[in-house]
Amino acid sequence: MDITEGRKAPAFDMATDGGGRVSLPGLKGKKVVLFFYPKADTPTCTNEAQAFSALADDFAAAGAVVIGVSRDPVRKLDRFKAKYDLKVVLASDEPEDVTDRWGVWVQKKLYGREYMGIERATFLIDGAGVVRRVWRKVSVKGHAAEVLAAAQSL
Repeated sequence: MDITEGRKAPAFDMATDGGGRVSLPGLKGKKVVLFFYPKADTPTCTNEAQAFSALADDFAAAGAVVIGVSRDPVRKLDRFKAKYDLKVVLASDEPEDVTDRWGVWVQKKLYGREYMGIERATFLIDGAGVVRRVWRKVSVKGHAAEVLAAAQSL
């Protein structure tokens, strides 16, 4: 599915670090930043999670909840969050339906090898559940600050 700006965000309900759950209906009225990353505790994914965490207070002041999503099991997310003192919610799409529904489970290429994996992508959802901004094939440097500016302007 191709998620485009101005359309209703697909629903999600996922297990999170710390034994919690997060769902789009449960966040009604709040801005939501959903960032998809391939794998916890890998260099680029760690940099991205740390960048969002460094701005966690600013996102909260803008009324936005930041959620990082991967297909890692919750216990791995717990270790990842503790190891780097991350300040964002980490959600597990271990059932693998959210990444499919959001169109970020894609064919990738690395060193001539093709495989399926999560495309690094971020979505900004408004309090009514409408997608307001979409970033695909994200380059991590400066990305969290760009997303924060967009959240502050909503």
